[in-house]
Amino acid sequence: MKRLPSKPPAHLDADALALYEKIIAGPRGNAMLDDAGGLIGPFNAMLLSPPVGDALQELGAAIRYRSVLSARAREIAILVVAGHCDSAFEQRIHEEIGRELGLTDDELAALRTGAPLDLPDPEEAAVLGVTRALVARADLDDAEYARLGERVVFELTTLVGYYTTLALQLRVFRV
Repeated sequence: MKRLPSKPPAHLDADALALYEKIIAGPRGNAMLDDAGGLIGPFNAMLLSPPVGDALQELGAAIRYRSVLSARAREIAILVVAGHCDSAFEQRIHEEIGRELGLTDDELAALRTGAPLDLPDPEEAAVLGVTRALVARADLDDAEYARLGERVVFELTTLVGYYTTLALQLRVFRV
C-alpha cells in the first residue's frame, strides 16, 4: 500500500510548490503527474525536503539529459539497475522509453532478469557489461574499467548510485 499520498499543487507549501513547478517545467514535463495533478514516482517524495529533492532531481536530469551516453546505452544501464533492484516503477517507465528507442521485448526481458544478452553495438555491450559488474560487485576490475573512458565510467557509477537511491525510495514509500 502506498505510504506517501500524492499532493496536488494547492496542498504544497511555497518551497515544495517551487520544486514541483521546476520538475514539471523541465524535460520530464507533465508525464510525472497523476490525475489529481500530484507528482508520481520518486518525485512525490522529493517534495518532502525541497532542498534535497531539488539536488536529487537535478542530478537525475543531468544523468538523463546531459551525459555523453547514447540514449539507448543510458536506458540499458537504467534497466540493469531497475532489474537488479527489482524496481517495478523504474522498469515500467524505462522499458517504455527503451521500446521507443528500439529495444526489443527479448532485450528488455534479458535486462529485467539479468539473462545473457548479446548486443551488436560495442558501446551498448560495454555499458551493459560494466553496469552489470557495478550492480553485482560495486566495483570494476581493470579490464572492465578500461572498456569505457573515464568520463563514461564516472557517469555510469553516478547513474547506478542515483537509480539505486530512487529504487530504495520507491520501495520504502511503496510507490
